[in-house]
Amino acid sequence: MSGNDEDWAGAADAQEKALKKVGNLSLNGSGVPDLPDDGGDEEDTTLSAAEISRLRKVISKGLVENTHTVEIERKDPTSPLYSVKSFEELNLDPKLLKGVYAMGFNRPSKIQETALPMLLADPPQNMIAQSQSGTGKTAAFVLAMLSRVNPEQNYPQVLCLCPTYELAIQIGEVVDNMAQFYPDIKIRYAVRGEMLDRNTKLLEHIIIGTPGKVLDWSSLKFKFFDLKKIRVFVLDEADVMIGIQGHQDQSIRIHQHLPTDCQMLLFSATYDQDVMDFAENIVTNPVLIKLRREEESLDNIKQYYVYCETIEAKYRSIRNIYGTITIGQAIIFCHTRKTANWLANELKGDGHALSVLTGDQTPDERITVLDRYRQGLEKILITTNVLSRGIDIEQVTIVVNFDLPVDQEGKADCETYLHRIGRTGRFGKTGLAINLVDSPKSMAVMKEIEKHFGKDIHKLDAEDVDEIEKIEK
Repeated sequence: MSGNDEDWAGAADAQEKALKKVGNLSLNGSGVPDLPDDGGDEEDTTLSAAEISRLRKVISKGLVENTHTVEIERKDPTSPLYSVKSFEELNLDPKLLKGVYAMGFNRPSKIQETALPMLLADPPQNMIAQSQSGTGKTAAFVLAMLSRVNPEQNYPQVLCLCPTYELAIQIGEVVDNMAQFYPDIKIRYAVRGEMLDRNTKLLEHIIIGTPGKVLDWSSLKFKFFDLKKIRVFVLDEADVMIGIQGHQDQSIRIHQHLPTDCQMLLFSATYDQDVMDFAENIVTNPVLIKLRREEESLDNIKQYYVYCETIEAKYRSIRNIYGTITIGQAIIFCHTRKTANWLANELKGDGHALSVLTGDQTPDERITVLDRYRQGLEKILITTNVLSRGIDIEQVTIVVNFDLPVDQEGKADCETYLHRIGRTGRFGKTGLAINLVDSPKSMAVMKEIEKHFGKDIHKLDAEDVDEIEKIEK
């Protein structure tokens, strides 16, 4: 693999739980409001790779339009390479084709155009595919899974492994939707909480689960199903899988019991050396497919800063900007949970529909928050660095840095800045980034960011309505 492989996409899917109630604000001696003491005065926690992956899948329920081409590296020079422009060209079972269209797939996405002919080819071909969430890779491998099933043979024929319970359920939902007109195909979840009697023999055609549970069910002790009868083995979220204790070894042990003619399909968001070492233990002679993610760039993002001497001035600037220009949806980044909750309280008091996403929420709470935001039920999302990377929401038109990102030494964190404002200006659209500067120290941070990227960050007077109106022209 070349050294720039890490630039390739990170797959593959939220919002609102009740906001934490914030008490009345009081003024301290400096005239600056005291922030409520919720114990969140430290920088917010970082989410695990599995949780980030789950959020990506939730937010990417619609297809992302990717302008980059698919790259193919093959290890089997004899295998045919071609692509399709319509699902009819794949000669699918009519019941599956009807399910594909019912899901809203009118034509194959870029990765589906290239991957599906190889996924469905005879003899079956092994594949390693790398693509960001939302590009249609899950639907592609689910279609391959369903196409390989013989519904007249009542035993597991397809096995799909993923790192977490939640991701297994999400894949299962895609299977259910795509097979909605093919009721003869049955699936079984091999995940936590699923208990079987000792003498059970599974009759379902597709098993979707986590490595530990699958290994347990297929062991000599229980033998609920026979790995030697599996025709298709799918390993999703490989980059997340290798980061979870035990999953890598368990997956390799499962693979060792599969038949030699089983079709091996591995999907990952990144292909660094650890992932490739893992992949080579799972997939032999694969066709490699990569789809570059949309590169984050500042070229189509207008950047401004507003100097605010107090936290009240920061809030007033947000209120003035939001009340003057047309905004689809906004993300506001704060340094701490305390600030995020305070700001949410202020904006809610002004009647704004918003939600808060921070690291102290449960995974299900974060999913609910993000899902509601994706659906447009809230127009403002206040968050910390937990959302700075990897989450693309097409309708975001403005990002506000309530606090500029800094590292542990208080210096400009330019990489986080890029990821933050990269939440807007996605998919070729023009975005807007507003930075609130409240001291000589934060001004120095902003200047460091400006110098690092070689892009001017223009001063904006947030008290001047005419000037604010100009920024969206």
